[in-house]
Amino acid sequence: QVQLVESGGGLVQPGGSLRLSCAASGSIFSIGAMAWYRQAPGKQRELVAGITGGGSTNYADSVKGRFTISRDNGKKTVFLQMNSLRSEDTAVYYCSAEIRPIGTVRSGAYWGQGTQVTVSS
Repeated sequence: QVQLVESGGGLVQPGGSLRLSCAASGSIFSIGAMAWYRQAPGKQRELVAGITGGGSTNYADSVKGRFTISRDNGKKTVFLQMNSLRSEDTAVYYCSAEIRPIGTVRSGAYWGQGTQVTVSS
């Protein structure tokens, strides 16, 4: 089976930085687009940043210039570097990836379990 496991969340002061990682494992034939989403209490899950298999990126307006998404295809890992963090960035962050498992002909969307990011003094 396929798994996505996030790490790197935690408590940070406003203006600080965190780096999230999300590693895919299991019987994987290929990985396409990967992305980070977040969900704050009482709010809907929203797209934070995405990256295609070719490395093209897109960002939510609220994080442009502060967050950077990248990926290491050899390690099947996507990263989210978060700088100049604000209290409004507090949320559970989830990674998602389009993955084609070995032995299948279609890709599907897989999700990690989420990691908490809290920005507070």
